[in-house]
Amino acid sequence: MSTVSLGMMLEEVRNKYPDNVSLIYNDRRLTYNELNKYSNALSHVLKNLGIVKGDKVSLMLPNIPEFVISYLSVAKLGAVAVTLNVLSTPYELTYLLNNSDSKILITTSSSAKKFDEIQDRLDTCRHMICVDDPHDDSPCRKAFRDGPFDLDMADVDEDDPVVMIYTSGLTGYPLGAVLTHGNLSTQWTLLKEICDGTDKDRGLSVIPFFHSFGASANLLSVIHLGASSVLMDQFSIDRIFQVIEQEKITYIAAVPRLFLGMLMHQGVENYDLSSLRLCITGGSAMPPKFIPAFEQKFNVKLMEGYGLTEASPVCSFSRLHMKQKPGSIGTPIPGAEAKIVDGNDKDLPADTEGELVVRGANVMKGYYKDDAATAEVIRNGWLHTGDLARIDKDGYIFLTGRKKRMIITSGFNVYPREVELVLTMHPAVEESRVVAQPDLMRGEIVKALIVKKDDAEADEKDILKHCRKYLSSHKIPREVEFVNGLD
Repeated sequence: MSTVSLGMMLEEVRNKYPDNVSLIYNDRRLTYNELNKYSNALSHVLKNLGIVKGDKVSLMLPNIPEFVISYLSVAKLGAVAVTLNVLSTPYELTYLLNNSDSKILITTSSSAKKFDEIQDRLDTCRHMICVDDPHDDSPCRKAFRDGPFDLDMADVDEDDPVVMIYTSGLTGYPLGAVLTHGNLSTQWTLLKEICDGTDKDRGLSVIPFFHSFGASANLLSVIHLGASSVLMDQFSIDRIFQVIEQEKITYIAAVPRLFLGMLMHQGVENYDLSSLRLCITGGSAMPPKFIPAFEQKFNVKLMEGYGLTEASPVCSFSRLHMKQKPGSIGTPIPGAEAKIVDGNDKDLPADTEGELVVRGANVMKGYYKDDAATAEVIRNGWLHTGDLARIDKDGYIFLTGRKKRMIITSGFNVYPREVELVLTMHPAVEESRVVAQPDLMRGEIVKALIVKKDDAEADEKDILKHCRKYLSSHKIPREVEFVNGLD
């Protein structure tokens, strides 16, 4: 078995650091020995339900230890973890489970009713496991108590898929980016190689693990180090400061909104934040002018990176021991390349704006069951990001705009077409256009321009109620404007 396998990586870390604390969640603490043991036990539960190499298992879980356990248990079987937004609506969940060919949904009891509501519309998903089922004979509780705790892992290759993450497509329907063991191995080394990480680090996990950035920076990189991850699925800025002080957090990887919130929060002096050595921002652009202010206020380095789901996700990163250039997203990660091309895919010289394209072992296998969409974004071995950028003579990348119609709000990608399709399902809507509205804290917010049908009665409240039925919260317009026509 290749050491590039996610399951083998965990076992090697367990052998090296069996008693290191891997996960901290409220009062719970799991060592690497326990994390490995519980993931093996859950693998047997999945195996007994018929899961074999290549099968899809969907995880719709918040940042709790059971997410990590489930993620690893699926990987150890050579199966594929489909990581879903916990706020997915029944409408979205039906599509995601059917499109992914998932056979099992692992979730919490609070989300179980969504599965119950759509069960008769599912093609392949026949089982649901609730990780917080309190009954003594529930699958998870029984497995974690009784085992078996040993497992013969599936024999997997670095090119075998291990995770599928859905990203909205230009057509309005989400596409499943298939990531392999080899793809993920480019990510789990980053904290060590670029950020001088050690097994003594303690990271704060506030980005959802179902998000590719959260999985890379706060799950995979931490496990590879044998370090600790403090999980938070709900938080306030004050609570974050409390946890930094109590748990001696050494680094935070999050979206700009969190760091801006920290910067603007009153009462920072009431907390001891001296353990913090590093902050990593990504998911959307951090306004450059706030970076020096943050570093001065907290006496900590704020490093910026760039990525996209299709690249596992990190493509470039600023470096601790290299010159920082304000506004730059750094240089390509080890093993990756980046360049700028024109509309005909011809290379452009330094400091010329064009589309940013990347290639390397971090680039996805492709979109699940959609060769046409894959061929559209991966051409001649290069992943076309849809972002406009320039690369200076020193190799630093600067984003300058977007080629594709996309909104990034609090680190989540929203494709306007998906929201527009839902809006046109409302009986009062004749036409709609979804646009980005600049927002300091979120980067951008979703705004809807709507043309109503003649004599139709609908107000903003009606439109938002309709959207909440079909769309996850980050896709719902925060502003609605009724107009007479669309140019």
